[in-house]
Amino acid sequence: MDYNKKNVEDIDVAGKKVIVRCDFNVPQDETGKITDDKRIVAALPTIKYLLGQNAAVILCSHLGRPKGEFKMKYSLAPVAERLSELLGQEVKLAKDVIGEDAKAMAAALQPGQAMLLENVRFHKEEEKNDPAFAKELASMAEVYVNDAFGTAHRAHATTAGLADYLPAVCGYLINKEISIMGKALANPARPFVAILGGAKVSDKIGVINNLIEKCDTIIIGGGMAYTFSKAQGGEIGTSLCEEDKLDLANDLLKKAADKGVKLLLPVDTVCADKFAADATPVVHEAGKIPAGLMGLDIGPKTIELFSEAVKDAGTVVWNGPMGVFEFDAFAVGTKAVAKAIAESNAISIIGGGDSAAAVEKLGYADKMTHISTGGGASLEFLEGLELPGIACLDDK
Repeated sequence: MDYNKKNVEDIDVAGKKVIVRCDFNVPQDETGKITDDKRIVAALPTIKYLLGQNAAVILCSHLGRPKGEFKMKYSLAPVAERLSELLGQEVKLAKDVIGEDAKAMAAALQPGQAMLLENVRFHKEEEKNDPAFAKELASMAEVYVNDAFGTAHRAHATTAGLADYLPAVCGYLINKEISIMGKALANPARPFVAILGGAKVSDKIGVINNLIEKCDTIIIGGGMAYTFSKAQGGEIGTSLCEEDKLDLANDLLKKAADKGVKLLLPVDTVCADKFAADATPVVHEAGKIPAGLMGLDIGPKTIELFSEAVKDAGTVVWNGPMGVFEFDAFAVGTKAVAKAIAESNAISIIGGGDSAAAVEKLGYADKMTHISTGGGASLEFLEGLELPGIACLDDK
């Protein structure tokens, strides 16, 4: 896959109208107040650069899943307000996306000014990547910038369709994602260690398959480790298990062995008799979990084994927690892995979602080389799949 794409610095935007797809899909409380503005902050470098180059900037994004109709609770009004504060200049919100208000506002927009279109998912045409809708949007601008990595794995009108009608480049956020992750996959500093967790093997089959071709060591924790354990004839009590993936787990183990890739599985497990925050943790050897108990985290010996593998790594990619991270008693493994990565000298890439949240929560964010802004997108990237929101951009 070729990710040598043009970015905002490769194109002249002075005096031009530029439509920028951002990821402003931020969490809000019941009153609509934004509870975490990380995604808005992440978009600022691209927006500031464009304004500094004297472009007129038309921003667009989705928020939530309004399913193609206007719903006040999904309005981008709070985003426009927060964006105005962060930029130190007013960002006006259009009342619609391709309606009269948006078009009049875009037509009047001057170089150095920014505006925000209303939630693009108020139109069902957005998720269908409807060409007529994309064309209407494109008619307001002269250049298209995609900076929404979190939705780059979706072929929607504003993440891919606009590129059919306008010169298309990426913003700083996507540029950073593809350069750091792209280099890690194409030409990693070795040893290259991947740590995969989370509940299901089925979510990570493609990733494991792709990484077996590239890694020196693959570490498997989280709920999906029990499927591997059972596949090898282990007793896993009432632990999570995908019965229909046992053969596949064995195939992956064999494939890794054939390639000379170390595939590390837990050697001990922290178990409990119920899935609850107040359950009493007990440690059992992996593959010897008594009936009636379920594995909820990796055990102390496993922590040692996994930490040791990370210590001398050149590159570490981590996606998915090692246990039930939301329960403190069963978050020990995930915390230990985060600590080991933070203390290593490796180039460390944290795939979005739960791993990113864990690293943020534990205060290790500034110790990591790169924390991906996209959960699904970073998974598909690690899987070696083509991301439509990046494939559509102009090549350098």
